[in-house]
Parts: sequence; C-alpha cells; structure tokens
Amino acid sequence: MHDIKMIREDAAGFDAGLARRGILPLSCEILELDEQRRAALAKLQELQAERNAVSKKIGEAKRNKQDSADLEAQGARIRAEIEALDAEGPRLDGLLRDTLAKIPNLLDASVPEGRDETQNKQEKLWGTPREFAFASKQHFELGEALGLMDFAGAAKLAGSRFTVLKGALARLERALGQFMLDTHTGEFGYSETVVPLLVNDATMYGTGQLPKFAEDLFATTDGRWLIPTAEVPLTNLAAVEITPATKLPLRMTALSYCFRSEAGSAGRDVRGMLRQHQFSKVELVSVTTPEQSWDEHERMTRAAETVLERLGLPYRRMLLCAGDTGFSAAKTYDLEVWMPGLGTYREISSCSNTLAFQARRMNARYRAGEGKPDFVHTLNGSGVAVGRALIAVMENYQNEDGSITVPEKLRSYMGGLERITAA
Repeated sequence: MHDIKMIREDAAGFDAGLARRGILPLSCEILELDEQRRAALAKLQELQAERNAVSKKIGEAKRNKQDSADLEAQGARIRAEIEALDAEGPRLDGLLRDTLAKIPNLLDASVPEGRDETQNKQEKLWGTPREFAFASKQHFELGEALGLMDFAGAAKLAGSRFTVLKGALARLERALGQFMLDTHTGEFGYSETVVPLLVNDATMYGTGQLPKFAEDLFATTDGRWLIPTAEVPLTNLAAVEITPATKLPLRMTALSYCFRSEAGSAGRDVRGMLRQHQFSKVELVSVTTPEQSWDEHERMTRAAETVLERLGLPYRRMLLCAGDTGFSAAKTYDLEVWMPGLGTYREISSCSNTLAFQARRMNARYRAGEGKPDFVHTLNGSGVAVGRALIAVMENYQNEDGSITVPEKLRSYMGGLERITAA
C-alpha cells in the first residue's frame, strides 16, 4: 500500500515510479479522490459544529419560552446532511483504499530497466554444469523409469499438475525440506514455525495477494484461502502489532505446502513437477527496521544460496528488471538452478524486499524507545522451493543406468542411502 502523504508531496515522482513498471500516471485520479474525501471530512466537521451551535440555541429558546420551530427545522436539515456525509465519507475512504491496493510497489533505484525476464541482470554465477558422457534425461523420465514418480495416479486422484512420489523419492523430498530447515535455523538464526495453510481475506490482503491476484488462488467454500506461499501467514504474524525495535529483526522460516491455480500458464511446463497446483517450499521471512532491510535482503539471499551450494547445484543470481519484479517487491533477486534435462537455468528462489509496502497494508509497526511508531520493513524469500530442488538433484545427480546418486549432505537424512535405484 502506498502512503497518500507521499503522493501528495511528490505526485510527479510517484507517476515516474509507476512508469518504470509500464503503468500510466495515476496521481491525478488518486489525489482527486483524496481531495473529495478530505472535503467531505471537512464539511462533516463543519456541519457537526453547526449542529452543536443550533442545538445550543434551541435549548436557550426553550428555556426562555421562545419559538424554536425555525431552529428545529434548521437542525433537522443539518442532521440529514450529516447522515448523508456519514455514508459518503466511508465510501470515499473505501474507494481510495481500493484504488491504492491495486497499485504495485515502487521500485528501488538499483532495479534495472527492462520489459521482461529476458532483461534481468546476472549478478553471480556459481558452479559449473556437469558434462554428461550420456544423454541426460528430464526428471519425469527418470522418476517414471524408477517407478517412484506417478503422474497418471495423481491425475486419477486430482487432475493435472499433481504428482505422487513414492519410496526413496518421497523420502528425498522430505530430506530436502529437513536439510533446508536445519540449515536456516541452525546457521542463519531463523525461527522454525508451523503455520495454517488456510487463511482469511485480511491475511491475503496484507501481503498483496488480494484483491489483484484472486484468480491465482484457491478459495474454500467457507470464505478462506489456501496459501500460495508461507510468506502470507508468516508475514502477517506482525500485522496490527507494534514491535519494540530491540526485538528486530524477526526471522522466521516454515516448511509448508503451497497451492496455486497457475491461472494463465496453460501449455507451460505441462510435463513433470516444474509447475504444480500443490508443492512444498521452505519460506524465509524477515521483519526489520527500515535501516536494517537492505542488509537483511543480502543476508536472506545468501542463506538461500548456501542451500544450493551445499547440495552442489550450479546456480546463478539474477537481479530482476523493472518489468519482471513482482507486485509487492521493491527489489528482487531470483536464484536460478541449472537443470541438465532442460539444458537451462530455472528459478528456484525469489528473495524480495517489500520495504513498508506490506506493512502499511497490514498495519505492522515498530517503536524505537519512546518514539512514535513507524512501519516495519518486510522481506520474503524461498529457502528454497523443495519440489524444484528435488528436480535439480535428480537431473544433476543422474547416472547412465537411470539411478540417482544422493548428495552427501542428504545421506544422513536418507538413512545412509547413497543411490536411488528402481523400486
């Protein structure tokens, strides 16, 4: 959510920021609504003062046994106007709030210009993709040949974009999640958290999923939503709270299932596990003071990179351009892992600083000493997507006979298993 005071003070700067995202100027529309709202409030206060004055005169007239009919008629007229404004004020408040709620965050100055993902900037390259002495396969070819990945069975149960994992592959997915949690809690100071997978409207609104992205979500029949990422409940734990500055930064992590409708992705990644309606992910969330947030962004990204490095998975860090940065983010790094079966890098983590954008939506604040409360900054990142990590391990550690070598860092989570073979 944007600060209306900032738009009043620098309308041209606000419009210039939106232009970087390809959005036409909106400040005139917003400020006109704001002026109507403020005028209605001023008129309401004026009428309330006038009503009080007339009421006082009516009281005096009655005490003096004077005719008060004209004054009472005037009072009735004022009450009618107040009742109309009592409805108009909230209507204008809601209209302004709804308008602001649909506008994305302004971008940090360090975000490069660009229309789409082809213009993202590579900031780091780690590891060398393995050269295979045989034709490498994609994860779904490996998994089905091993008898441990069942897409037909999942389709029978739930339709397309679901997967049933069995045996050692099911355990490998669990091992990846546990390894990530242990790394983030043990080395980076994140607090392990178990969160609800169903949340209410206010929670979705707070992190920016509603109202703009409703079609990307799954809704229940009782008015709740399945979370698209644990960022949603984790970040909202700070909603409507005033946290002492001495307790910041707050760092939380959760391994959860995530649910996305994948609206608009028809025909993309239809085979395998790359784009699923249900998937597991380890999420990282930080709540900080404004002074801490940029250092925290780098720290969070480094925590996600450490997971990939420990697993020996080549990756690159990409700074997203203006046209590819998400709705709530002021700046985002994507980590893209090498997928031998596809012969390319694919996103496995996004680490974003939203500044005060989400905090303003959810009224999440902090207080330094006895000072006035101010909005916190919130950050979120994948630490990392477990399903895509499973794919990357399968493809990077595949053997010519179709088996999969278990990375050393995961073997203790796999009961000492070193190689996954056919069931």
